[in-house]
Amino acid sequence: MPINPLHSPLGLILTLGLLLPAALTAQDKAPVSDSIPSQNGDISIYPINHATMALAWKGQTVYIDPVGGAAAFKGLPAPDLILITHIHPDHFSVQTLNAVAGDKARLAAPPSVVAKLPSNLAARAATMTNGQSEDFQGIGVEAVPAYNLTAARLSNHPKGRDDGYVLTMGGKRIYVSGDTEDVPEMLALKNIDVAFVCMNQPTMNVDQAARAVRAFKPKIVYPYHYRGSDLERFKTLVGADQGVEVRIRDWYATR
Repeated sequence: MPINPLHSPLGLILTLGLLLPAALTAQDKAPVSDSIPSQNGDISIYPINHATMALAWKGQTVYIDPVGGAAAFKGLPAPDLILITHIHPDHFSVQTLNAVAGDKARLAAPPSVVAKLPSNLAARAATMTNGQSEDFQGIGVEAVPAYNLTAARLSNHPKGRDDGYVLTMGGKRIYVSGDTEDVPEMLALKNIDVAFVCMNQPTMNVDQAARAVRAFKPKIVYPYHYRGSDLERFKTLVGADQGVEVRIRDWYATR
């Protein structure tokens, strides 16, 4: 008769040894991801919180505007690249950067952010001004303008200080708006496959965001940085006639 391994002390130890890692993995699971097919493997998209997200492709992981400490990234691989759009605390946290950057991650940020980095992080940061492009181990990154147009909000995000980014991964062009209104440089974007568009004032309101999306026509758009915004109205205003797929995901889930 076969012996049940749980009936022997050694079998019990071995069995528990196999089960415990699975339990730990379940506790540390990553946030829910979407997948975007590319020329060289899927791009995984992980909403984290508000303006914070992660992208993974071809064994590389990009953190964007990481805040919330290491716990916000539980279950995700350590970053190879960290992009920071600007100095506001819902986008930029030195404490979080020190917690997640490890020893290998490169950083890219506008000059105003790099000036605030501690020396250990500044030493591996690429300073990117609007219009500048860099290649990070096969991931192309272009810094694009992000700023306010409305007179009463100009001091929140002055022109030339902050970055949005266009990433090229596996032949896909991915736009991350950062904090911005519907500036001419956004409206002029071309061939964007995936866009992450903010809509929480003092950035754009829902109407501005929808008009911008209809102008530059990404194949897929994710509203993010949207606390308090009417996402169903955004989806209705974008409409279906421009061929844009609106994907609404939860950037405010508690994990």
